[in-house]
Amino acid sequence: MTVTYNVSTSTATPATTAADPLSSATFVDLGKQKRKDIKRLRKGQGPLAQAVIDTVAELKASGSALSGPVVVVVEEKARKGLRFF
Repeated sequence: MTVTYNVSTSTATPATTAADPLSSATFVDLGKQKRKDIKRLRKGQGPLAQAVIDTVAELKASGSALSGPVVVVVEEKARKGLRFF
């Protein structure tokens, strides 16, 4: 399973950092994923958890400062409705 993701970091001045803790956060957007994969992510298992671990490792290796929290954004895919006809 291939997971595509977008990473964005917010840059803020030190004055706004004290007021808003998310101003120095790193956001990892994993897009729409299956319900089962999201459950595994919550347990720290599966391909989505590995994608988050790999992303954080890449950011540390590239020299990006991870001073704030890492926020993971995942949206659940819509279920296909039951078809009786």
